[in-house]
Amino acid sequence: MLFADDTVAAMAAAVELVNSAEEPDTLTEIAQLDAFFDRHGYTGRHVHTAAELAAVRAQRAPLRRLLTADRDAAVDLVNGILAQHRAVPQLVRHDDLDYHIHAVPPDAPLEVRIAVETAMAMIDLIRADELSRLAICADDTCEGIVLDLSRNRSRRYCSPACTNRNAVAAYRARKAVG
Repeated sequence: MLFADDTVAAMAAAVELVNSAEEPDTLTEIAQLDAFFDRHGYTGRHVHTAAELAAVRAQRAPLRRLLTADRDAAVDLVNGILAQHRAVPQLVRHDDLDYHIHAVPPDAPLEVRIAVETAMAMIDLIRADELSRLAICADDTCEGIVLDLSRNRSRRYCSPACTNRNAVAAYRARKAVG
């Protein structure tokens, strides 16, 4: 594996959160936030309110800037996030998870935990000079973020929907020529 489990988990969650803003918006209801929280194994405070949903949705644009930034800009954004939230990295062990890093307390608001965990994960990508693992979807009609953790760096599309749409288009183009 290229990165630690918590780095992979935080990056996957951040990419999904950013991509939820693409049409159709997939984060409009508290139940969708609940599913996101569960799917990505978040722990700590989750208040299930419209205000929390709005605060998490508000993280999509700043996280998109972070995930699409060049290396030097990403460093500035990471440092800003960590300073803003007074992040103090600590090793913790809870539930069935072995030691991993938390940088804000479990009672910090969910949107803060998402921002800080993403910033902490970006530290690993920046230090390894692996920001090329993040890209914009190759589908001309999509602006989704692709997280490519494949060994051969072959992932081009942000979702199965974009992959399928482009495979069908390529098939139809081949059929039209032949």
